[in-house]
Amino acid sequence: MSDMWKSVAAPIHKAGVPFVAGGLVGTFLLGWVWGPLAAVGAVVTLWIAYFFRDPDRTIPTREGLVVSPADGMVQLIVDAVPPPELDMGDRPRPRISIFLNVFDVHVNRVPMGGTVARARYQAGRFHNAALDKASDENERMSIRVTMEDGRDVGFVQIAGLVARRILCDLREGQAVRTGERYGLIRFGSRCDVYLPEGVSPMVCVGQRAIGGETVLADLASGEAPRRGEVR
Repeated sequence: MSDMWKSVAAPIHKAGVPFVAGGLVGTFLLGWVWGPLAAVGAVVTLWIAYFFRDPDRTIPTREGLVVSPADGMVQLIVDAVPPPELDMGDRPRPRISIFLNVFDVHVNRVPMGGTVARARYQAGRFHNAALDKASDENERMSIRVTMEDGRDVGFVQIAGLVARRILCDLREGQAVRTGERYGLIRFGSRCDVYLPEGVSPMVCVGQRAIGGETVLADLASGEAPRRGEVR
């Protein structure tokens, strides 16, 4: 029960403060016009605060682990060429796509520690983030992190049908740690992670991922790709 309460009553991300403040002002004005309307404003304001919640997470810190950048559903696991702005070559590599609905925590976390080698914004469309073409055509913010051994992990924040604002705090040359907060996408979205060639994902399509905690891959493991089934 305490863990559930911590999730619901988590701190609010700084990007959500103006929205919550606006909701409180709107609630006051609605109540001033007609008392019962204040209840509607209060419900909306509470939902906004819930959307922008930013709970702490326990990050696995063993070297070689790639963690999920976001809460959500593992929707696709395919081999795909990374976005050209990442400058990761034109060879397909394992890509894990995580879809976030409006009830998921939308604060994003760095999947793997290292140095930010590329940070590029790409304008685009606003297709439903659940569609495969969203990876290539939607507005996105792409990051490539280079590890000490020279290998790269790419991760991409992708705007969706409703999400129209991507926030990213990372800059090229910046040193980052696995699981640290780095940005947010407002109101439904998707995150793609591009693993080094030959690395097998440790999650399955349909699995729920927790940002910063769920291990997507182990770069030191030779394990075959995992399979799953609904039971």
